[in-house]
Amino acid sequence: MTDYGLDLAIIGNGRTAALTEPSGRLVWWCYPRFDSNPVFCRLLAGDEAKGFYDIALDEIAECQSEYLRNTAIVVTHLTDRRGAALRITDFAPRYINFGRMFRPPQLVRIVEPVAGLPRITVRLRPTHSYGVPMTQRSHSSNHIRYWGGDTVVRLTTDAPLSYIEDEVQFALTRPLHFVLGTDEPFPGDLETSCREFLDRTHDYWLGWVRRISISYDWQDAIIRAAITLKLSNFEETGGIVAAHTTSIPEAPGSGRTWDYRHCWLRDAYFVVKALNRIGETHMMEDFINFIVSVAASHTGTLRPVYGIVPSDPMDERIAPDLKGFRGEGPVRIGNAAALQDQHDIYGSIILAAMPMFFDRRLPRPGDAGLFHLLESLGNRAAVKAFEPDAGIWEYRGRQRIHTHSAAMCWAGCHRLAAIATRLGLKDRAAHWNRIADPIRDTLLARAWNDKRNAFTAAFEADDLDASVLLLPELGLIDAQDPRFIRTVAAMERELVREKHVMRYAGADDFGLPVTAFLICRFWLIDAWWSLGRHGEARELFEDALAHRNRFGMLSEDLDPKTGALWGNFPQTYSMAGLILSAMRLSRSWEDRYWR
Repeated sequence: MTDYGLDLAIIGNGRTAALTEPSGRLVWWCYPRFDSNPVFCRLLAGDEAKGFYDIALDEIAECQSEYLRNTAIVVTHLTDRRGAALRITDFAPRYINFGRMFRPPQLVRIVEPVAGLPRITVRLRPTHSYGVPMTQRSHSSNHIRYWGGDTVVRLTTDAPLSYIEDEVQFALTRPLHFVLGTDEPFPGDLETSCREFLDRTHDYWLGWVRRISISYDWQDAIIRAAITLKLSNFEETGGIVAAHTTSIPEAPGSGRTWDYRHCWLRDAYFVVKALNRIGETHMMEDFINFIVSVAASHTGTLRPVYGIVPSDPMDERIAPDLKGFRGEGPVRIGNAAALQDQHDIYGSIILAAMPMFFDRRLPRPGDAGLFHLLESLGNRAAVKAFEPDAGIWEYRGRQRIHTHSAAMCWAGCHRLAAIATRLGLKDRAAHWNRIADPIRDTLLARAWNDKRNAFTAAFEADDLDASVLLLPELGLIDAQDPRFIRTVAAMERELVREKHVMRYAGADDFGLPVTAFLICRFWLIDAWWSLGRHGEARELFEDALAHRNRFGMLSEDLDPKTGALWGNFPQTYSMAGLILSAMRLSRSWEDRYWR
């Protein structure tokens, strides 16, 4: 089987999600939730043939795979050497039913002959307990039940069950339907239900896309990024995962393998901005409510990261039965970053909550009660602004007073003054301005390095950090300030590799970084745009789009030498960055139909 790397598509419905290769092989599916044990884990199984689900075509010669336009439905065409062909349609049902969203933890697969007499083998090899094959199974007239540990899944199908159980090759002479999910009897006629699921899911996505706002340029890229963000939203709680995978390394041989199937509070600021920009106010409001609820339930220090159910433990451990992506381990479950001090999160939550007070589309505007809750975060931001922390990049072996963390603390206090003004609370506005102003003055003084002629990663430090590119975006400094212009020039000299942007260039806990962080490129693009370097910004953005996989997806990192995608996938940060930069750089809709 071809190694497709991260040339993967995602299907999902707001409760469950799976990753599929261009051949139609499902290689990752956490069931029944985004953060659950993977029933399909082939992506992280190294050279072990376990944890996958495919339709293997005999003498396959060609495979083509793509999304149905403006949907989360993947269609794969397989052709053999004799010209026989078949079509696989994969999706997770999602549509309004009886006034509620129907989104079961379920995958649907429809396999249809297209030409000739294709000979196929259905191979379904589920796992439990992070990489242990399910060896126990039973079947009835129309289903096979697989179980192991505390995981049970049921395949309901009109395909011959004996052929599936024994992985026997057979001729595909009629459409076959497969529903994989909960261990419950499937109600109704299978073929009719699958067709209805497909039609109604297709209509749902078309309707969702037509309601979002996009720019004139790069429409398809924005739509695909927006759908990907939507698929990362666990609707039950409103949480948005950083990615759907765990432990895809940031770089080969690096040991930088982390579990990203959780919600980082710092992501809130960027993701809320992207959702606001495309007009997805329902999802935006749900995510804001998720993070505000987290903040309200913790009177002490907030963790940087929470589960999609915030009360779930985040203890980090190793999965011994998974060798890792391309054999690159270890595979981690949970994330020890939850134990770190990361002070930027207080400002991130306040900035994320801003639309509640300023976006008039929202049905429940922010009030004094929400403002007072945010003030408690502002109080912590004011105290923590100049205390050492692990920083935005979550260093595990050192703490410093990071420029970005201090900037986010300032931004939180500064925005509280704006919210107070909005609410007519003049005394509170004056209070927060009195707190914010000296933080800004101290920050700009201590983060500036005369020797480096740049704002550096941390106070009294010499190294550079791409997160400093956000200072004008946060409102801390004007983009035309000579100090920022010189900072950008320094980063271009030291952090740019073949048009790709490193987070930092110095060694960290795991040695020297070798891959570029994709969100950082979008930060540089936005900085260039704010500096008036529009042509360069558009050129760099176009080049970034060229590094998406065939399905329009981006991961977290990219190897500047090979162009290969690395890191967890698909990466919410990267897709949000794509949306924000595209909307900023695009030409206006006005008169663009003919000019």
